[in-house]
Amino acid sequence: MNAERLLKIGITCYPSIGGSGVIATTLGKELAQRGHEVHFISYERPFRLPTNTPRIHFHPVAINDYGLFKYPDYTLPLSVKMAEVSRNHQLDILHVHYAVPHATAAILSRCMLLPEQQPKIVTTLHGTDTTLLGRDPGYGPAILHALTQSDAVTTVSDYLKIETRRVIGFEGPIEVIHNFYDPGSPSRSRAEMRRELGVGDEVMILHSSNLRPTKRIDLLLETVARIRPRQSFKLVILAGGSFEPFSDDVHRLGLEDNIIVRESVFDMDDYLQAADIGLITSENESFCLSILEAMSFGHPSVATRVGGIPEVVKDGVTGLLVPFGDPDQLARAVEKLIQNVTLREVLGLSAKSQAQEKFSADVIVPRYEKLYRAQFTN
Repeated sequence: MNAERLLKIGITCYPSIGGSGVIATTLGKELAQRGHEVHFISYERPFRLPTNTPRIHFHPVAINDYGLFKYPDYTLPLSVKMAEVSRNHQLDILHVHYAVPHATAAILSRCMLLPEQQPKIVTTLHGTDTTLLGRDPGYGPAILHALTQSDAVTTVSDYLKIETRRVIGFEGPIEVIHNFYDPGSPSRSRAEMRRELGVGDEVMILHSSNLRPTKRIDLLLETVARIRPRQSFKLVILAGGSFEPFSDDVHRLGLEDNIIVRESVFDMDDYLQAADIGLITSENESFCLSILEAMSFGHPSVATRVGGIPEVVKDGVTGLLVPFGDPDQLARAVEKLIQNVTLREVLGLSAKSQAQEKFSADVIVPRYEKLYRAQFTN
């Protein structure tokens, strides 16, 4: 294949709010801007996928709830749709984000096609398919099979690469391609956004996540409850789901006046530019896109030193890292950035520089293009 030839690429990801879906969607948009033809295949349109974008197509997967099955099946309808799109649009690549069920469905779909119709399969692991499902005997062997049958496998951090080998036992090639983020053009100014949120002179702390257990929202709330003085900050939580289960904790800790929650936010950049500090209290992260988003806008984060986060944050240079599970240390680190404006600005400038140099679309997307094309020269 000519190295300059434009490709036809199928992308399957979880369409709901979450780092993997955001990265897959952004990658598709970047590839389309570079002239490639991109086909998204999923049960619903990805959350941040715009409509009427040149060279981007969406193919919905119909899921039927037959009484024959105790639970609705997604893998088989997905595989059939993948085969259909591959055949009708002559896809070169199926890039699937998460091994189960997406890589499994891609491998099955390829079996439905003639040899000359079969696309290459690239599987990107984002975290829980290794760290959670990989440990489950009901999924681990299927994940190993999916990785073994893929033409290329990538992980979003060195940490996840090591864990994939250790937990799943996959011995094939793994390429580490970090996540990326490029700030867009906010529709509202920083001042307008802060007024809308009711944030005045306080330091705005931002937490963005899908609220899954590993994000440890309980630890997040315990941390901000220990920040002094209370009137020095507002915590804005961009929740990829209902925050209602945590309402009692907010009341118990007396944080009603300090916390602002927005659910299912689309215009992320408006909130990011209005922030001052990011705060992540996760128990485990393979990368943590939320930190990179804050970095891209020149904001340092306070985060737990877990998983792949140290690959994103240089402690004392682009942010502050503390051991997991200690709300006092987390609170003291946040207080340090609240009180020391100069330190906050210095770390923020370094964070923005690091984001541009290591984690921008101009750096990362060509690595995916190179990986795609390499599948036709091996």
